[in-house]
Amino acid sequence: MSAQRDHRVLVFAPVGRDGPASAELLRSANLEAVNCRDLAELVAEMTAGVGTVFLAEEGLFGKDTAALAHWIAGQPPWSDLPFVVLTSHGERPAVVAWRRSIVQLLRNVSLLERPVQPITLTSAIQSAMRARRRQYEIRALLEAREQTAQELEKLVVERTRALEEANEQLRLEMKERIRVEETLRQAQKIEAIGQLTGGVAHDFNNLLMVISGGLDMLDRQTDPNRRRRLMDGMIQAAQRGASLTKQLLAFSRRQKLRPQPVDVAAQIGGMRELLDRSLRGDVHVEFDFPEQLWPVEVDPGELELVILNLAVNARDAMPNGGTIIVRGDNLPDLNEGEIAGDYVRLSVVDTGVGMPPEIMSRVFEPFFTTKDIGKGSGLGLAQVHGFATQSRGTVRIQSEVGRGTSIELYLPRSFETPSDERHLIDLTRVRPKKSNQGQILLVEDDNEVAALVSEMLGQLGYEVTRASSAAAALGALADGRPIDLIFSDIMMPGGMNGVELAREVRTRRSDIPILLTSGYAEASVHEAESAGIAILAKPYHIDELAAALAAAKSGLRRDAGSKRSNSC
Repeated sequence: MSAQRDHRVLVFAPVGRDGPASAELLRSANLEAVNCRDLAELVAEMTAGVGTVFLAEEGLFGKDTAALAHWIAGQPPWSDLPFVVLTSHGERPAVVAWRRSIVQLLRNVSLLERPVQPITLTSAIQSAMRARRRQYEIRALLEAREQTAQELEKLVVERTRALEEANEQLRLEMKERIRVEETLRQAQKIEAIGQLTGGVAHDFNNLLMVISGGLDMLDRQTDPNRRRRLMDGMIQAAQRGASLTKQLLAFSRRQKLRPQPVDVAAQIGGMRELLDRSLRGDVHVEFDFPEQLWPVEVDPGELELVILNLAVNARDAMPNGGTIIVRGDNLPDLNEGEIAGDYVRLSVVDTGVGMPPEIMSRVFEPFFTTKDIGKGSGLGLAQVHGFATQSRGTVRIQSEVGRGTSIELYLPRSFETPSDERHLIDLTRVRPKKSNQGQILLVEDDNEVAALVSEMLGQLGYEVTRASSAAAALGALADGRPIDLIFSDIMMPGGMNGVELAREVRTRRSDIPILLTSGYAEASVHEAESAGIAILAKPYHIDELAAALAAAKSGLRRDAGSKRSNSC
């Protein structure tokens, strides 16, 4: 019975014959209509059940609508009872204001202005009933959801009671796992950033050392040959800086490449002199290119830089010397995952120590390097990967411990004829000449920095003996040559850094003053300062170098004098 009442149309038009006539009209349209004679009856019928209300606005003139307002305000969340209000054409301000208040009171209102056609009235009421039926559907869904939620809540309570202890333990384990994972992610981020900034800072400080120191030395040199050497060193440092920047950009794939058809055999074959200068005497390079090797569509300068990077990596993987083979192969109709079509495979194969699987899986990661501190930023192979990807190709690696490594570039074939012009990298190394005054042992692994510092020391009156590692420096001391001072970089290859070298020298020859320099590795700097070893920060000018050398000598004399006084 209540469900039937929910679909009733309540009519409230107490003036004249509008009420009964409207109710009869609605009944003829198969709507259940109830005519209400006063406002109290209307509210009572609404409480019993209602689909929509049709009322004439004059029925509310001067009436107390508090009960009606209370009913409307007390509707459940799903309900918004639709009202269809019959109005007259009255424009008096007081009437307009009253009508506005009635609209605000009823909330969900449709207004019909007299005179109204029967079909218009019927259509409006039917539309209101359809809206009301949708509200009843929402009510049913809410009731069903509430019932389901209650049943589910009951089930959850029962299950929770049985599993409360296990769930609490699981939550604790999940929190701990999240904490450990977040700690690991942060550690990995910090390690990656540290590797990047450390390697880049070291390399760029060395380059700045060559450039700023060389500029400082130019005004002090009158010998054209020495000025030319200084200029060559600065040009080379700038080229190295540009190369490092290209590695960074290639890794991030933001480098703008200029691809063009390239004859691989001719382009790489012209690098033999460069490769010979960049590799040790016990490392040999062989080219293996077929006569009909296809041209490729790449940036020629970047291709040479990639080959140079791979050759230097291969050299470092062969500490006892060996052979590097640069090989080319045509691969027609290749279809292997990310690449498909005609490709040229360019391989750089060494006979070095090889790599275990855990290292091989990370070699293309940015900032990852197995080289000694200061010997690379870890961007070489990342640059290779970035170049290959930007060139619409890919790079793969094969390696076996003790058997060597093969790094393969897959580059897209070009069907155009290559130009006869070739891009050649110029990385001419500058080698210093020794002065004939003074005796100083310079320990520096970077050739360009060593060349510049040797010139600076020569300008200051020293004869320079250069060692590229701590072990070589100790060997120079062991052969009995006279040394007045040792000037060493902190970060060096070979397992012994500058601080460790200084401590060993103090053990063997406490009479030799030691000065260290560094452009990176703050931890080692603190270690040196805690040991009382003087440090000159890179980059520095010749005046700063002279002052630091003088301070190192005078500091040693003061220490020796203090020891003699204490012994007395």
